[in-house]
Amino acid sequence: MNKTLLSLLLSFTTFNAISQDSSAIARDTIWKVGGLGSLTFNQVSLTNWAAGGQSSLSLSGLISLSAKYKEKKTSWDSNLDLAFGFLKGEQSTLQKNDDRLEFNTNFGHQAKGNFFYSANLNFRTQFANGFNLPNDSVVTSRIMAPGYLTLALGLNYKKGDIFTFFLSPASGKFTFVLDQTLANSGAFGVKAAEFDPSGKLLNPGRQIRAELGASLTAKLQLEIMKNVTLKTNLQLFNNYSDKIAANRGNIDINWDVLLSMKINKFLTTSLMTNLIYDHDINLPTYKKINGIKTEVGSGPKTQFKEVFGIGISYRFQEIKKK
Repeated sequence: MNKTLLSLLLSFTTFNAISQDSSAIARDTIWKVGGLGSLTFNQVSLTNWAAGGQSSLSLSGLISLSAKYKEKKTSWDSNLDLAFGFLKGEQSTLQKNDDRLEFNTNFGHQAKGNFFYSANLNFRTQFANGFNLPNDSVVTSRIMAPGYLTLALGLNYKKGDIFTFFLSPASGKFTFVLDQTLANSGAFGVKAAEFDPSGKLLNPGRQIRAELGASLTAKLQLEIMKNVTLKTNLQLFNNYSDKIAANRGNIDINWDVLLSMKINKFLTTSLMTNLIYDHDINLPTYKKINGIKTEVGSGPKTQFKEVFGIGISYRFQEIKKK
């Protein structure tokens, strides 16, 4: 994970070095509001197809809204991202392939130049239930199970609308598992329930886990060539308060990348990726035994998701001045 972290930081440093300050906000701007909405549709239809496979249908939507305030030495930036998608195979049930609700807000007061004393809030959860597929009767996640809230105080570096880098030595991270069954199992790092030898519940699992640590957030939005835009957001968190000393060196990573290629006013090709590492989340390990996929253990793993498609998109921007 140290090599992964170093690669991510080097990527942000490189992009920042080649970028130029092209901020669209005038000095007298009070509010700048913008957003992007996209709908991507994919279909595969097979009839008498000798090579095998099955027909499928997928649909995914994304709404990204932003509001930025600036007056003299005060700034306030907020973003709301909503994403949901599903996949239906000819021989499988309807299942989601994208599900995200995330809100970020940062309030800052200029210290000197591009540096701001800042307070930052990040909230993440999902909309719909997740299942241990192909078993669609075992729920593995719900809305606010998990939910993550991070509050941080620190120093923020801003380079127009292109690049921001926020570093906080004092951050509080709260993990919510507001489903008692999942909380009892110790899902997503909360304290699991305690049972006596006969299986009787002694103490229910905790639904909230609090951590104190340091955090880093780096954001980049850059037009790397005509009609091709890169938007990426890296979030890191290191827990000071873990009682197990060996775990204090582990860094939680959440890294989103969106590459958009505009075809015309409404059609866009997009590639979205999301990389997550959280040492407190145990994922199953499988091994084939006698040709059957069998769960043999569990542990923390790097999670990765990729969504690629061509769809309809619309972007808007409104600037309100004094």
